[in-house]
Amino acid sequence: MAFNGRHSEEDSLHEECGVFGVWNVPSAAAVTALGLHALQHRGQEATGITSFDGSRFHSHRGMGLVGDNFGDARVIEKLPGRIAIGHNRYATTGDTILRNVQPLYADFEFGGFAVAHNGNLTNAHLLHRQLVRRGCLFQSTTDSEVFIHLIAISLYSTVVDRLIDALKQVVGAYSLVALSNEALMGVRDPLGVRPLILGRIGSEGTGGWVLASESCALDIVGADFIRDVEPGEIVIINDQGVRSIKPFTRMRERFCVFEYIYFARPDSIVEGTPVYEARKRIGAELAQEAAVPADVIVPVPDSGVPAAMGYSMQSGIPFELGIIRNHYVGRTFIEPTDHIRHLGVKLKHSANKPVLDGKRVVLVDDSIVRGTTSKKIVEMVRAAGAKEVHMRISSPPTTHSCFYGIDTPQRSKLLASTHTVDEMAALIGADSLAFISIDGLYRALGQPGRDPEKPHYCDACFTGDYPIPLPDQHELADRQLSLLSAGN
Repeated sequence: MAFNGRHSEEDSLHEECGVFGVWNVPSAAAVTALGLHALQHRGQEATGITSFDGSRFHSHRGMGLVGDNFGDARVIEKLPGRIAIGHNRYATTGDTILRNVQPLYADFEFGGFAVAHNGNLTNAHLLHRQLVRRGCLFQSTTDSEVFIHLIAISLYSTVVDRLIDALKQVVGAYSLVALSNEALMGVRDPLGVRPLILGRIGSEGTGGWVLASESCALDIVGADFIRDVEPGEIVIINDQGVRSIKPFTRMRERFCVFEYIYFARPDSIVEGTPVYEARKRIGAELAQEAAVPADVIVPVPDSGVPAAMGYSMQSGIPFELGIIRNHYVGRTFIEPTDHIRHLGVKLKHSANKPVLDGKRVVLVDDSIVRGTTSKKIVEMVRAAGAKEVHMRISSPPTTHSCFYGIDTPQRSKLLASTHTVDEMAALIGADSLAFISIDGLYRALGQPGRDPEKPHYCDACFTGDYPIPLPDQHELADRQLSLLSAGN
């Protein structure tokens, strides 16, 4: 999160970050680069690795993709050691600066300390102001640096106690990996909104340990999944092995449901559930709730593919790749005119005319944010000769902004917050539009439905039920109200 409160102007949702760490692994930086490559979907803006060789810390951070920064063996050679952590930063359209790239590193009285953070602190602005008043000098505009300063001013003696002291002052949804001279540490927030897992490379007693945002990162480095880091748990890894601390009052967990819908890679296993199978079940539930006569089920690639498969299997209507995605479009493509910008969707997606021509088409996608991309997709499918176009969405309507680690527009820019489903259908040009219900989503994930008193997931973007306090947002609202009152 940046302190300037920047929101994405893109018509999609972005996960904040991916984190990865290893302990006692040969060529730790190279292994970390592989792990970050598997987590590239969680952030494409920037990447970084910090390693420790037993006496010194070494860092390399850069803008762009993992392969662009760590594909050169000479870079990896400058990151020696058997211990390392890494970070992928999410993509936005705003200005980006190298000083915001993680892992963040600082030298303390007790030695070096590096941290890589996924998620948002919802009291970061308040803490930032308090820390500045105490004389802390911030080097970045990311809320992750708050951890560094809270650790610096802590009066506790050990690194772990200082970290716990810092964690008890922050509010938000987060997972993080941290590295000191003595240990690799992994932390999840008390509600477990953001994911973090523990894995092992090699045999017990002689191998190394891995912390990662998702299980797909274990697969690429040949590690075995051990378990999810529990909500509110601190995992401490050193030469003596792994130990666990649970310094927080136990709370009912609220894992981010959007990990199942979109963010996690399909081949990951999240909180014990294979993501690919979950998305197919969501699609099947959607077909039960919002059936429509059609000739072909077409996913909006790539995120709509598993749900479209489930919809097809449940409905008995054939699944076809009626839209082909171009995977080689760079984010820096120049769009100099409105006309070219309007055609830009064709850079990423092309209609497969023989599949669509003369057909009643059901398009399956994961979400509608602003609606601009959906409108262009519908127009493209119609131009390819589709007789009818019905849009089906494998998430409930996104009506609220996320403050817990997903880059979403302001609520007023979310189409579902200001329009009915029928109005949205008219705006995107579809013959019909339907979203899975919130209860249907829960059923697809193995719950009897959503218990409004005790919901199993964080679903604030659909319901407005924010399970973690929002001190910064409340302060902002109070300040705006004071300005309005003063103006009157």
